[in-house]
Amino acid sequence: MNTLRNHVQLIGRLGANIEVKKLESGKIVGQVSLTTNEIYKNQKGERVEETTWHNLVVWGRNAEIIEKYAEKGTEIGVGGKISNRSFVDKDGIKRYFTDIVVNDVLL
Repeated sequence: MNTLRNHVQLIGRLGANIEVKKLESGKIVGQVSLTTNEIYKNQKGERVEETTWHNLVVWGRNAEIIEKYAEKGTEIGVGGKISNRSFVDKDGIKRYFTDIVVNDVLL
């Protein structure tokens, strides 16, 4: 059961090209957005398409693979976990973000 805790799988399209950085420690990290679409009919029988944007944080080899083989609009599958973070911006307002920390990538 532990493998099911805080596990997410998404299939969607990249909203931009991945931004990859090499940290001082030598580790590689990338950030990119992913869109998922859900299509359903509302109570009136009208077709509704709902798009959700997800922030992905991708480490190491997976970041390099996405950078090399995928670009904005490419459909990919990812598996990982949900991570929440917050910080105080320059105006003193606390900002909250939810990221998907990617462990697996399928092109």
